[in-house]
Amino acid sequence: MVNASTVATISVATAVTGVFAYAVYFDYQRRANPEFRKNLHRESRRQARAEKEKNAVANKQKSQEVHAVVDDAIEEGFPTGVNEKEQFFMDHVQQGELLAADPASTTEAALAFYKALKVYPTPGDLISIYDKTVDKRVLDVLAEMIAYDKTLDLGSQQIPGGINLADLQNPGLD
Repeated sequence: MVNASTVATISVATAVTGVFAYAVYFDYQRRANPEFRKNLHRESRRQARAEKEKNAVANKQKSQEVHAVVDDAIEEGFPTGVNEKEQFFMDHVQQGELLAADPASTTEAALAFYKALKVYPTPGDLISIYDKTVDKRVLDVLAEMIAYDKTLDLGSQQIPGGINLADLQNPGLD
């Protein structure tokens, strides 16, 4: 009778031999057959094009999601009293810091920082603080929110270093 380990060894050896034979065949075709090389190049371009289109669709969808979140936040409204603004600011900055630790909640973290920015008296100063302390992935989403929100009053405030925030179209986007 044939031992089970012998059958397993033969099966593995056959599979390895098959993979090796295919690798040798593929390498030979790649080197010797110009049509095969052209097909490989075409397939590579198709994959690159498909990946580019997929990324464009994903970016557009992400942008629409960010715009919808900003519209919802504006629709909810923001506090008007000094004490309410201060409490709202502190709550949302703390919430943003907690959410920023989780890569899955980037948009939620950016939204919390955005809401805090909306009630802060000098948004330009807060943007420069965010730039130094907030993670880049969250900062990029926050910058898109700031660029989308036309009601955000950045005025003619200047970040130290002479950058006029009113002149920026997409602040923080790289």
